[in-house]
Amino acid sequence: MPTNDEPTFTRTVSPEDLTRLKRDREEIDRRYNDALTALDRAVQPLPPLPDPPPPPDETQVDAINARWRLFPDHQPDFGSGIRAWVKRFVWKLVAPALQQQHEFNGALIDHVNRNLSLDRERNQVVREVLSILREQLGAVAGFESRLILFVQQITPYVDSKDLELGGLLKRTNEDRAEAIVRLEQRTVGLAGGIGGVSDELQKRWESMVARERRYEAQVHEVRTTLSTLQQSSLTLKRELERWLKQRPDAPPGGKAADVAVHTNASTTIDSYKYVGFEDQFRGSPEQIRIRLEAYLPDFEGASDVLDIGCGRGEFLDLLRERGIGGRGLDLNHEMVEVCRSRGLTADEGDALGYLEGLPDGSLGGIVAAQVVEHLDPGYLMQTLDAAYHKLRPGSKIILETINPACWYAFFESYIRDVTHVRPLHPDTLKYLMISSGFQKVDIRYSAPFPDDSKLQPVPKPLAATGGEPTADIGAVISTVNENASKLNELLFTHLDYAAIGERL
Repeated sequence: MPTNDEPTFTRTVSPEDLTRLKRDREEIDRRYNDALTALDRAVQPLPPLPDPPPPPDETQVDAINARWRLFPDHQPDFGSGIRAWVKRFVWKLVAPALQQQHEFNGALIDHVNRNLSLDRERNQVVREVLSILREQLGAVAGFESRLILFVQQITPYVDSKDLELGGLLKRTNEDRAEAIVRLEQRTVGLAGGIGGVSDELQKRWESMVARERRYEAQVHEVRTTLSTLQQSSLTLKRELERWLKQRPDAPPGGKAADVAVHTNASTTIDSYKYVGFEDQFRGSPEQIRIRLEAYLPDFEGASDVLDIGCGRGEFLDLLRERGIGGRGLDLNHEMVEVCRSRGLTADEGDALGYLEGLPDGSLGGIVAAQVVEHLDPGYLMQTLDAAYHKLRPGSKIILETINPACWYAFFESYIRDVTHVRPLHPDTLKYLMISSGFQKVDIRYSAPFPDDSKLQPVPKPLAATGGEPTADIGAVISTVNENASKLNELLFTHLDYAAIGERL
């Protein structure tokens, strides 16, 4: 029995309450440990970054700079006499041709030196970007590691306060009341602190996401620049090799040969840019192969198939895999070089001139994917007439192009390419093929616009009683949905189509 001097305590927590509180605490501990484990697993290791690209190849730069001059800047002093007169006469005959070659050599060497300087600067930019990426990613990894250590210390911190408050709870009833107040205050403070940490983490996360997007955009630009530089280097290499074969010490070709070399160099020196354009906007070779596979059944059992505008040779690859003989034709010098480097048969030239040089009935099929929109109407009609005569009876012709009846395809794909001349409506291309003599002309649509990206219909809401909506609301919803359907047919139909005909 307690004495009069001892304080009395009233039990306010039953054994059932203690059991429930223990069970709740164990459940909270389990959830906390699971969350901590998930956070620890979410920490990403530092991803490996690529090494900087090697410096530009300058092995032959000094030799080229030293050997490009064909004769001195000033007319040499031939002296006097018969031999001097003969030398001056020969010099007057040879000097104009050598002067033109000399000027071309100077322009080409100047172009090489300028691009070499740009290559050095871009290489340095890539190195600096990679260095910044490594530094920032290392900082992010360090922050995540410190965040894990901080979260791991929350439980010991709370437990230490619980031990202090537990000692206070063993004291008098007045001390219990004080302990409860302090517990409430510290709980509120702890909740506020955790909320502040959560807000700070959210801000840091949003900042890291925005920074990562900027870095991804910079890396994409660097990769695009490196791809363009690679294509430019390959073009310069091929043009230098071609020029070396046309040097004055090679078998003479006359002034016409010099002009041809100069003209060819000027028209092919930038053709690599369109290769990069196709790589970035038309799609990867794998994507193009998937689109063109649909045309393989039309050429089963055929031979001598001509791919006009063969590009990088995706359809020629498919024909070769099926054992169908085919050859390619393209105006772009670099495209033809890409095909030849992969063992494909391809020629450089325009469609009409090439077809007119073939015997009648010599082709077993023609395909031209994304070509006709690059042609003038008059040239296109002449090409269709020539194609009809060069095909054997029973052979097919397939002309694939962008579908301008789809507004999204017109504004997103057609006007992006500066080499496009005129869009062709499916009905227009079909009529031109029929008027050129082709039969069984059919329009086959492809590349449908994704349904989930189209305008979606408005669902009909049910009235409060569970029945149908009122007549006015139903009429509005029906009108909106009909308009959305009409807009989908105009804006978001098939992106491409092919006009397929046959010579009977």
